[in-house]
Amino acid sequence: MKLSTTRRQLLGAPLAAAVLCAAGGALAQEAETVRLGFTGPLSGGAALYGKNVTSGVEMAIKEINAAGPEVAGKKIKLELVALDDKYSPADAAINARRLVQQYKVPAVFCPHSGGTYALQAINEQEKFLLLAYSSAPKITESGNTLTIRIPPTFDSYIEPFTRYEMKKFGKRVGMLPGDHEYAKSWTQLFEPAWKQAGGTVVSNNPMSYNKSADFYTGVSRVLAEKPDVLFIGGASEPTALVAKQARELGFKGGFLIMDQAKLDEMAKITDGLSLLEGSIGVLPVSFDDRVGPKTFATNYHKLYGADRDPTTEASYNYAMTYALVAAMKAAGTTSDAVAIRAKMNEAVTKLTVEQNVGNFASIDAKGGTVIDPVVAAVENGKIKPFSLGELMK
Repeated sequence: MKLSTTRRQLLGAPLAAAVLCAAGGALAQEAETVRLGFTGPLSGGAALYGKNVTSGVEMAIKEINAAGPEVAGKKIKLELVALDDKYSPADAAINARRLVQQYKVPAVFCPHSGGTYALQAINEQEKFLLLAYSSAPKITESGNTLTIRIPPTFDSYIEPFTRYEMKKFGKRVGMLPGDHEYAKSWTQLFEPAWKQAGGTVVSNNPMSYNKSADFYTGVSRVLAEKPDVLFIGGASEPTALVAKQARELGFKGGFLIMDQAKLDEMAKITDGLSLLEGSIGVLPVSFDDRVGPKTFATNYHKLYGADRDPTTEASYNYAMTYALVAAMKAAGTTSDAVAIRAKMNEAVTKLTVEQNVGNFASIDAKGGTVIDPVVAAVENGKIKPFSLGELMK
């Protein structure tokens, strides 16, 4: 029995619709979700520090996903899984194993040296790329083949910062560092360098920046030794409280600030830059006039609000997220950490100016980024940029 043309069309329409729906569903499901991991402080005194890191990664992920990324001809969608380790190395290791085993992440961002060292004990065996936001030199001296150290090592700051503060205020330094692993590393290199430059260390009193908001006792003890300069540093908020309490106790000298703390974030706690007069630290992103940082700052404000200024943590991790995805594309895999690591240097060198907010030149053989950093001092109530070369004159 023959069907009429009309009847064939009517019967064929649902079938065609079904085929189209199935094809549409396949297309909708085509993108593979690729999760990236983060373990860092999301609560406690360093919570803002950890959230600054995740904000940069999330901003990059949002932009990359909007562009419809593909790896080996397959569409992917990125997602960040962020776990709080409260700045604890032991918790960082637990989080990393969970990220790898439960969420199958090929890479984990970690913004503290203690956590980084803990992860370096397992990442080669667990086969994940460690993206360490810490400037501790030991990170890339360990020989770990699956580690990228994102910022430049802090030892490059010590001599120029010392020269600046000695010339401006004097040779007596009082040390008030945090007691976390990163601050200990800074202290171990800073103290002999200050003495070698002809200075005197009048007191060394580490404090728990991440567990306290009252530093009067420790600050008073150090100020009793009449220092010209205070060496301070940890996350921005507690570092600012240390500086503020030092001023309230009558300190008139300068602050030599570890690169973890940021002058613009500190200024929000100290109600402006006047209490930070004579400080030396790293240049805040919002005061960097180069194309990449300026573009990033503008877009960051659009995404997170005009009252939230981008930090180096945000900008560097934003750039490294772009590099990570570019390395996946070059390696043709979203899961093979060894293959992805092998393409990281190539990926960094091919970032656009807008993507390369950290102004990374390359990644060296040990896994450290090569950068010529810009630093800043507070002079006459304003942030003044300097190159390290200028400070060494």
